[in-house]
Amino acid sequence: MPRFAAIDLGSNALRLVIVEADSALQVRPLISERAPVRLGKEIFQTGRLAPQSISAASDALRRFRELLDQHEVVRYRAIATSAVREAENGPLLVERARRDAGIDLEVIEGIEEARLVRLALVGRLELRDKRALLVDLGGGSTELSILENGALESSKSLQVGTVRLLEAFHQGNADAPRLAREYVERQLREVGAEVTRDAFDVCVGTGGNFETLATLCPATTAPGATPVIDVAAVRAILPKLAVLSPDERRSLYGLRPDRADVILPAAEIVVAFADAFGIERIVAPGIGLKDGVLDEIIGKHFDVWDYGGEADAAVEAALRLGRRYQFDEAHGVLVARLAGELFDQLRVRHKLGDRDRLLLRVSALLHDIGDFIRYEGHHRHSHYLLMNSDIVGLTPAERTVVANVARYHRKSAPDPAHPNFRDLDRDDRSRVRVMAAILRIADALDREHAAKVTAVRTVLEKGRIKLHLTGDPDRQLEEWTVKRKCQLFEEVFDLSVESASARNNKARNSRAAAADRGACDSCSSRCSCSRRASPVPPRRSATRCGSRRAPRCASTGILRSCTAPR
Repeated sequence: MPRFAAIDLGSNALRLVIVEADSALQVRPLISERAPVRLGKEIFQTGRLAPQSISAASDALRRFRELLDQHEVVRYRAIATSAVREAENGPLLVERARRDAGIDLEVIEGIEEARLVRLALVGRLELRDKRALLVDLGGGSTELSILENGALESSKSLQVGTVRLLEAFHQGNADAPRLAREYVERQLREVGAEVTRDAFDVCVGTGGNFETLATLCPATTAPGATPVIDVAAVRAILPKLAVLSPDERRSLYGLRPDRADVILPAAEIVVAFADAFGIERIVAPGIGLKDGVLDEIIGKHFDVWDYGGEADAAVEAALRLGRRYQFDEAHGVLVARLAGELFDQLRVRHKLGDRDRLLLRVSALLHDIGDFIRYEGHHRHSHYLLMNSDIVGLTPAERTVVANVARYHRKSAPDPAHPNFRDLDRDDRSRVRVMAAILRIADALDREHAAKVTAVRTVLEKGRIKLHLTGDPDRQLEEWTVKRKCQLFEEVFDLSVESASARNNKARNSRAAAADRGACDSCSSRCSCSRRASPVPPRRSATRCGSRRAPRCASTGILRSCTAPR
């Protein structure tokens, strides 16, 4: 019977859980270990993991490795969260974990923490007919997720955690309660502006502090029901916690030493969140990050994992990001579909997998979001926005690939002289070149954002790829743009590109011809200057040379006046 494990390096402790499973639905716990190593100690003040913390974590991971081997675990995932994520020397702990314990440690982002917690909760609680707020409270960060009928609406990671507040404010400071409250409220302002008070049917809290508060401040529930926290009781007990020392809390409430000190900032955070969102009760099911990790690896082992649903979640996250930056959604969706068709028909050539297809799809959806900043150089702006945005379901490395593919959808080709491209490993550089080449063709096929090409079919011939296009027959500008942007594609695939209709159409449509010589899209007028204008055809379908994207003379910079009837 296969056995699986999850290892969680949090800011307050390290945890190991080992289970065995007959199937994805029949899982039995075998062992649960906890090492009280506070990686968050000092890091939120100094920016570095303390040497003694690294050594203690390495020792704990060696013990975990022995347990993995002893129980013959076939698959595990080891993750580190905010403390290691924010530490300058975090990579040192990752290297020590591999060298000293033989454990591959993955440092995940807050958005991935939220995804894993959500995965565990949706599978165990009935949330599909509710609007729910999920709060995962950790030592260094808190992940908020808003669900509507079980589907993710939004997710955010805040730098609010129990160890962070303990180190920053509760070190003998008489004003600690006030300062901590102000800090949490400041972090919540951005989220609070997007959420109406009393907007949730249920609030679910995960993490050890919620479980402790459910014991200290229980709400009245039916026998055997999931524990629930009474927020009014937390608010009432908070002043008492504030005047007690950690030793006194431990003695009075029977808390572990490493829980007795952080329970105060935990209560402060809970009260601040409850006040901000109008919450009176919080469900504390005792489910957390490690449960989501196990659900995923077990589901994939038994081939019941919903890869399609995972991809759909990433696409939905991409669409939400695009809408935030007011992108042309119809254009992005069409380009993504055309890029997918080209990707599928060229599999024999590029040999990339389904995960790469998802990354191409996300890149195609978001390739133009840089327009939000400025049209000129928008490919570079797209790269910046994508590198600094969260996309649920993508790892940081995958998001970097997506950002680079979007960066190279136009203008210069991927170049090792560019730091963003040079910093990729060899395999990712190869993937970016392939996907950027495909994206350039797909984007060219919707040059005017007018959906004149709705589908593409390829025919591979010796040394050549022929594009058979479906849609409006008046698409010469799109075919002309394909020829202008196909150089990278021809280099990557060693194929010349040709549109099937272009072979038999010797007379160019006047619209495309005008664009080719840098004239107005509507009237074909040129600058009075006798020099050739720069060939910059309009990107939109209903433009004239008086519009902001009209071609300008390369010599004088003057907009050509339009003589076409309006």
